[in-house]
Amino acid sequence: MKVVIKVRLKNGILDPQGKTVNNALHHLGFSTVENVRIGKLIELDMKENNRNEAHVKIEEACRKLLANPVIEDYTYEIAED
Repeated sequence: MKVVIKVRLKNGILDPQGKTVNNALHHLGFSTVENVRIGKLIELDMKENNRNEAHVKIEEACRKLLANPVIEDYTYEIAED
């Protein structure tokens, strides 16, 4: 199975990296950019045949390592090989 996990800061959490990129884009002439939020995209392959079990393992991996549930939200998609 192929898994794509998207991790983003929760609404209301300051994003200093996004603010820096936003400012840099303005300095480069991209004045129509209004808000930049930086996140993570994680792609992984799993040797798992049971889709429900894959969901359980991905949720656990996200909560324990891949995302900080206090300040980040995550979503994921599973595609069969």
